[in-house]
Amino acid sequence: MFATIAKLLAKRILVAIPTLLLVSVLLFIILRLLPVDPAAMSLPPTATIQEVEAKRVEMGLDRPLPVQYAIWLGQTLRGDFGQSIQYRTDVARLIGDTLPATMELAFMAMAVASVIGIAGGLLIFHLRGGPAETVLEVGSIGLLSMPEFLWSLILMLLVGVTWGLLPFSGRVGPGISPPDVTGFLLLDALITGQFAVLKDALLHMVLPVLALGIAASPSIMRVLRSSLLDVYQDDYIHQARLRGQSERRILLRHGLKNAILPTLSLMGVQFGFLFGGTLLVEIIYSFPGMGNLMVDAIRNADLPIIQAVGLTYCVMVLVISVAVDSLYLILNPKLRVR
Repeated sequence: MFATIAKLLAKRILVAIPTLLLVSVLLFIILRLLPVDPAAMSLPPTATIQEVEAKRVEMGLDRPLPVQYAIWLGQTLRGDFGQSIQYRTDVARLIGDTLPATMELAFMAMAVASVIGIAGGLLIFHLRGGPAETVLEVGSIGLLSMPEFLWSLILMLLVGVTWGLLPFSGRVGPGISPPDVTGFLLLDALITGQFAVLKDALLHMVLPVLALGIAASPSIMRVLRSSLLDVYQDDYIHQARLRGQSERRILLRHGLKNAILPTLSLMGVQFGFLFGGTLLVEIIYSFPGMGNLMVDAIRNADLPIIQAVGLTYCVMVLVISVAVDSLYLILNPKLRVR
């Protein structure tokens, strides 16, 4: 079994490599078409024309575009994303400092979305055929029509500003010195035993996590309900009823086990969108993740950061996709018969 799974996953990874290369080519070309001179921007405003030209030669900008791409790709594969024009430091270091914050936010938001989505889907299915189902259906459509940034603003104004129940700015409060072991603040606080820091970090994450999780949950909710309706038309459900099994046992042991597979596939897609959707939420809540880094880079036309962040987002989405495929293969034996 494990050999079959490994073989199928190897195929998935081989497909992901050309996708990543294509994204890198498009990203590189599009950024080079912008009316921005990285050489001039990397020098002080008082730099002479000769100094700018020398800098262009040093950065390889005087070479043909395919040669520039080959140089950039080779450096990227070695983990060298170049120097930030704005911060005058290694881009790889900036990515390493901000990526853990975005990953923590995305993973916790996906956990919230999964809980709300699965619980809501089960509830709507349980109330099928009654007036409550219609009410919940309309409610799920309403949730689906509201993007994460709108939820961010609503939660901030109500819970943060009006009621003052939770903090809504930053990753931790002022005066708190977070530990730095792995870069993942929650994990570092647990490792070092700084539970006050852990509590403060969790409180700061509640609103952005809820905004992302609530926005991503309606799709999961609706797909799970539809999958359960389809599954309940199969013969084995009717046979389970004839054997005298309770509806709860039928749902949890038979219905949910089969209906969760298409839902899991959707959750993988949602996770990819959610990871990219953290950008606006991070800006609204001043959360120091890759979203904030990306927006600052766009404002300052910092091409090395824009390239690196865009490529990092692509890699993370592909990794999530492969991970979901792995879980899907484990849960669905039919896919392993190839």
